[in-house]
This record gives sequence, C-alpha cells and structure tokens, in this order.
Amino acid sequence: MHSISDERNWLTWLVKVRILILMVLLAIELAVIRLTPSPLPILPFLTGMVLWFVLSLFFLFLVSVWNEHRLQAILQVLADLAMVTLVVHVTGGIDSSLNFLYPLIIVVACMLLPRAWGYLSAALAFILFGTVIELDYYLVIPSYSNSHPKLKALQVVIFVNLFAYFAIAYLAGLLMSKLRQVDVQLKDASGALENLQALHENIVQSMSGGVITTGLNGRITLVNRAAQQMLEISEAELHGRSVGDLFQDPLPHFGVARADAEVRYRAANGFRKTFRVMVSALNLSARGDLGFVYSFDDLTEIRRLEREVRMQDRLAAVGRLAAAIAHEIRNPLTSIAGSVAMLSDVPALNSEERHLLQIVIRESNRLNNIITDFLAYSRGKQYRFERVNLIPLLQDTLTLLEHRLTAESAGIKLERSFPKSEAWVLADGDKLKQVFWNFCENAVRAMKNKGGSLTVALAERGPDWEMSFADTGPGINPQQTEKIFEPFQSNFEGGTGLGLAIVYQIVQAHEGKVWARSEVGKGSSFVLRLRRMEYADAHQHDHVQGAAAGTSSASASAGAALAASGGGNRG
Repeated sequence: MHSISDERNWLTWLVKVRILILMVLLAIELAVIRLTPSPLPILPFLTGMVLWFVLSLFFLFLVSVWNEHRLQAILQVLADLAMVTLVVHVTGGIDSSLNFLYPLIIVVACMLLPRAWGYLSAALAFILFGTVIELDYYLVIPSYSNSHPKLKALQVVIFVNLFAYFAIAYLAGLLMSKLRQVDVQLKDASGALENLQALHENIVQSMSGGVITTGLNGRITLVNRAAQQMLEISEAELHGRSVGDLFQDPLPHFGVARADAEVRYRAANGFRKTFRVMVSALNLSARGDLGFVYSFDDLTEIRRLEREVRMQDRLAAVGRLAAAIAHEIRNPLTSIAGSVAMLSDVPALNSEERHLLQIVIRESNRLNNIITDFLAYSRGKQYRFERVNLIPLLQDTLTLLEHRLTAESAGIKLERSFPKSEAWVLADGDKLKQVFWNFCENAVRAMKNKGGSLTVALAERGPDWEMSFADTGPGINPQQTEKIFEPFQSNFEGGTGLGLAIVYQIVQAHEGKVWARSEVGKGSSFVLRLRRMEYADAHQHDHVQGAAAGTSSASASAGAALAASGGGNRG
C-alpha cells in the first residue's frame, strides 16, 4: 500500500502526464488532418479533447484540496475510460488509431489501485470499446469509420482486444505486485539500515571518550559529544578543520610502533589540557582505508593529581628536614656573623679587608633570611577563620602597594576591577593579605625594570569568588609552570623561592584553588578561587573551625587541588 504522500504524488504525476499526452495527441491529430485527406470531424474531436483537458485541470485542483486519494484515483480511471471511448468514437471507431489508450489506463489502474481494479478496468475498457464498435456498426450512433468489416471480423477485433486488455491487466498487476513487494522490502531494509545507523551514531555519541574521524587528508568529518565538551568547541566549528592544527604537539601516526601519544591542547579560555590520543585506520573491507579515527581521553586531572602528589612528597621531605637542619645552620651562622661584626671594628683593617667583611656580613644576613623563611614555611600555622569581606582586604593591599610604587617611581600602573562592593568568604583575613601581597610583590618584581600595569580583578565564578592578579611582565616559560608552587623555584635574584609555596599552603588550608597562567612575552596571571560564603555548607564550616584550633604542617593536604596549568614560580 502506498502512503498518503505517495498516493498524492502518483495522482499529481498522472494528471501532469495526462495533460502532456493530450497536448501531444492534439498536435498529432491536427497535423494528420491538415497533411492528409481525412473524414475526421474536427469539431467533435476538438470538443472531446477540450473536455478531457478541462477534466484534467479539475483533477489537478482536486488533488490539492481533497484527501480522499483512493476515491480520486477511481474517478480519474473511470473518467479516462469514458473520455478515451469518446475520442476513439470521433476518430473512426474500429479505424481509430487511439485505442492504444485503453491499455495505458489499465496500467494506471494497476498502479494506483488494488489488483482487482486492473481486471475491472480491463472489463470496462472491453465493454466500452465493444459497445462503441457495435453501435457504429449498426448505425445507432453516427459512424466516422471508413471501413465496414463484416460482423465476424468485427467480433474477432473485439475479442482480440478483450484478450489483450485482460493480458495487460494480468501482467501489469503481476508487475505492480512484485514492485510493491520490492518496495516493502526496500523500506524494511532502509528502516533497518536507519536503525543500525542510529544505533551506531548513538553509541559513538554516548561514549565517554572523545572520538574524531577524519579523511585521508586529515580533515575532520565527525566529532562526538564528549570530544566537543573536552575541546570546548562545537561540531560546526570543528568540521572540515585539520585535526593536527587543534593540538600543540604532533599527533601519533597510524602504522608506527606506538600509535598513541600525550598531546597538549589550549582551550578557548586559555587553560591547557593534556590528552592521550590513539589513532587507528577507518577501514572498509570493500573500499580500503577511508580515513583515520582519533580517540582520546582527558588526562588533565590525572596529571594534575600526579603533580600534586609529587609536590606533597617534596613538601613532606622539606618539613622533615627543616627542623633537623635549621638550628644546626642558624647557630654557627649566628656565631660567624657576630665574629665577623667584631672583626669589622678592628682599626687596623684596610678598605679592601673591610669590604670583604661587609660581604660576609651581608651574605650571612641573606642566609639568615632564607632560614627564617624556611622555618616559617615548615612550621605549623594557626588560622583564625571568620566571615570576612575580600574587597577591603584587596583595597588595603593595593593601597600600600600604590604608595610604595609612587615613592619608588616604579612606572607601574595599578588597575582595579571590582564590580561588587562585597565578597564574603570564611577565611583568615591576615593570611589572605599575605597571599595578595605575595602575588603583587611578584608582579612588581617582574616589571621592575620596564614598568607596566598590574590588573587586579574580582568576579563571581559559580559558587566561588575568583581573584586574578595579571601583570604585563616578560612571562614565564612552560617548563616552569609545573613547578610554580614548589619550594626553591625562584626566578628572581635574591629570592628564596618559598613565597608561592607558602601561598599554596595558605590556599590549601582555605580549601581553595590557586593556579597561574603565563605566556612568554605577554605577562602572567595568578588566579585564586575561594568558596563564596552563601555556598559554604555546615560540613565546610565545622571543618574550617576545627582547622582554626589546630595547626597545619608542610605536608598536610588540605582539600581543594592545585590547578597547575599556569606560569612558573617567580616568588
């Protein structure tokens, strides 16, 4: 059975073909009348053709406004049989050259209607054709025939047409039955193929790992949802791009000994991610290799945790060493410094000797400062957590820094971006000031010679407050980014390399997140996130109050992880 849209299309097609055939027949018959002597009456013929043409236009209109397509098909078949009978009669009856139109109508009936209608149309065509011939023969109606065959010859013609019509009905019905079966099988196969394709697409789209397929030229042809989320780019933006241009490192090649690799990726927001990418050939047995399939997983969090574990191990080692060696170094250092100070007061020393003693005193003081910072880093810290507003803390820090920069004529401009007047958190205000000052001090030291600007901004990021300290200094190379908050990683002359390590300890105690982003030649940005007061739950509150009463050692892991995706340690 045809669907409603198929029946409508078939009826529309039938009307258009009928109009075309009528125009061709009219042109041929008129040409025959003009070029050959013929008794064909022009007026009845033209009247019949015009009537048939008008009926066709009426059926064309009816298809668009009436949804009973089966009834319309019956009406069209019956109307065509009647009009063909009329045209056959006015064009000579038994001598007419248009009686071939009956088989066409029978075929159309088999196409549009059930098989029984094919035989019914053949019977009606036989009856109508036989009736016209008989009426012409006995002159019951005006005859336009040139020949006058005998009755037996006439009967033979009629019964030959009867056999022909039913043979055509049988063959056309058989053919259409086979075509309908094939159509049903094709639709079933198409439906199964669509279901299979949908299943495969759903499988690919539902995978937790990213999948990208490309052609042999490396251009992207398909991206699943997980890949779009990992890359933070829509499929429309990725389609047609070269897959090698997405990543900062070369992708693995199919066919080599190792078909996987870890590659870096820079997201639109500037964060770097690490992916493990595997490649395989997109192969069809009948057509060979069509392209490549790249599957990848996000290892950013795993690598971050690995770096944090390594850092915690180092911090624990530093903590154990601190108590053992700090006093052992500080006591003889104090003796050395005191002895050298007494020697510097000896009157017999010349200028060169006094200069050498001053160097010893200065270096002793610097070494003492390093030990002081080291002890401050390794000792347990006490915290007083309370409800504090971040805006005054930032303003106080920046005001002090601004006065200092003015006094030193450093040529560094401070810019503030605080869209909110209040930003409440549960924190130790003095310790946060130490964090803010360390970030600002590092930025000033990075821009000390050439000047620049330091932009301090605060914004809401989901349940957190995000503070950023962005400078326009020389930036930090990627190799240093992974070690940014590790102790003794200073890039400044005279720095101990413990400033940002202490910052990391403080942020951990506040269950916050801290990271840095940097690009060589474009400056660095340190970012700190703390949970907003309204999102701090009872468990968090109890945990922080408990931390306020106790101490946190250098090796304590206090919660929120370090997002080590930024620049290098400069403190």
